[in-house]
Amino acid sequence: MQALGGQRGDNVGMPNILVLYYSRNGSTARLARHCARGVESVTGATALLRTVPPVSAECEATGPAVPDSGAPYCSLAELAACDGLLLGSPTRFGNMAAALKYFLDGTSGLWLSGALAGKPAACFTSTGTVHGGQESTLLSMMLPLLHHGMLLMGLPYSEAGLSTTTAGGTPYGASHLAGTGSSPRKPDAIELQLAEALGARVAGVAARLAR
Repeated sequence: MQALGGQRGDNVGMPNILVLYYSRNGSTARLARHCARGVESVTGATALLRTVPPVSAECEATGPAVPDSGAPYCSLAELAACDGLLLGSPTRFGNMAAALKYFLDGTSGLWLSGALAGKPAACFTSTGTVHGGQESTLLSMMLPLLHHGMLLMGLPYSEAGLSTTTAGGTPYGASHLAGTGSSPRKPDAIELQLAEALGARVAGVAARLAR
């Protein structure tokens, strides 16, 4: 798994999968790392972990050019170069977080060039409550990916965890119930397994498309 890394390799059948997420309290970041682990369970596949800067209503507010910790900020070049994408965000009133939406709003150049068309993609999220908008958040992240022409993927019910989970996990993508309060609930074994399964699905399809 690359916390830092370069561009897409030229090795056919060895996909570079971008795991792009925004996380405030660490729950979505945990899911991202397990999505990346699933990616790298596919022979030859590489996961590239990236995040996006926060946004602020204060005109004077600026963020560091490089995060103090965690994944580096994603560049448009890294997004264009990926062979597949896993996109993650916490739920904000049933929608993706503003920071991730702001980043995606700046990808019109990639849309014009068709840089992402035909590449597999999937989404994941973390929410504070059971009915806090997991599925609507996943669907909101899919909309710009559809405009980019990406091949959207979810989780099939052949994944047994979908039928046994009492927290996160949906056919629309991986999810996690973080709970409310100062100490977020950590993902359970089923939530982590489903995140890894989603990463493996995207990487496997990207590998087959590259043959």
